[in-house]
Amino acid sequence: MKSLQITLSGGVATITLNRPEVRNAFNDEVIAELTQAFTQLGRDPLLRAVVLAAEGPAFCAGADLNWMRRMADYTHAENLADAGKLAEMLRVIYTCPKPTVARIQGDVYAGGMGLVAACDMAVSVDTANYCLSEVKLGLYPATISPYVIRAMGARAAHRYFLTAERFDAAEAQRIGFVHAVVQPDQLDEKVAELTHALVSASPNAVKECKTLLHNVAGQDINTALIAHTVEGIAGIRASAEGKEGVQSFLQKRKPSWLV
Repeated sequence: MKSLQITLSGGVATITLNRPEVRNAFNDEVIAELTQAFTQLGRDPLLRAVVLAAEGPAFCAGADLNWMRRMADYTHAENLADAGKLAEMLRVIYTCPKPTVARIQGDVYAGGMGLVAACDMAVSVDTANYCLSEVKLGLYPATISPYVIRAMGARAAHRYFLTAERFDAAEAQRIGFVHAVVQPDQLDEKVAELTHALVSASPNAVKECKTLLHNVAGQDINTALIAHTVEGIAGIRASAEGKEGVQSFLQKRKPSWLV
């Protein structure tokens, strides 16, 4: 892949955005490569987690300027097709069967916010800045909005979508957009802490837990939802890994996925 680097280590895949000369801004090529990478890695039975990282001073500056210049001449139909590919990329990242971690080593702007929000968790250096800058360009963050609003909450989104203010990593953590903020020399250690926890858990339970989160978050607690969760716990208790996990705990030994 021209725009990405992919490395594998200890059951963890790291996808690295590698366009530092343009602050890792994405275009149609990057979108296609990210979609392909997350799709393929999500299907790999040997992988337990995926880290999304970046090279250079910025994590992702949003849309590439040359791509935006081309889009200025697009017809409505061409814009629909183009936006659809971006939406599909975000959906593929969000629904990846493997847990995903954003490793944020620098600034995150506009569409880059969607990349972070689509990941399950995010670790940021304390020097990173964040901005939903679209309204300054006469646009709005439509395609990324389902993920960003889930990540930061509606109240914070009302402020930062509308003002396009830049905010720092401490504020990103306060509103829940990132889970941890560390000094640059501690970034890899914190990411490794999370991935170690992920690879130590039951692979099937983690996969099913992601599905549970998507199905339950934001839903009304009603009879149908309760029935769904009851069916879910009954099913996973009877699964091979469910039985193995309980038995290993009772027998005070490591479960099979750690042996």
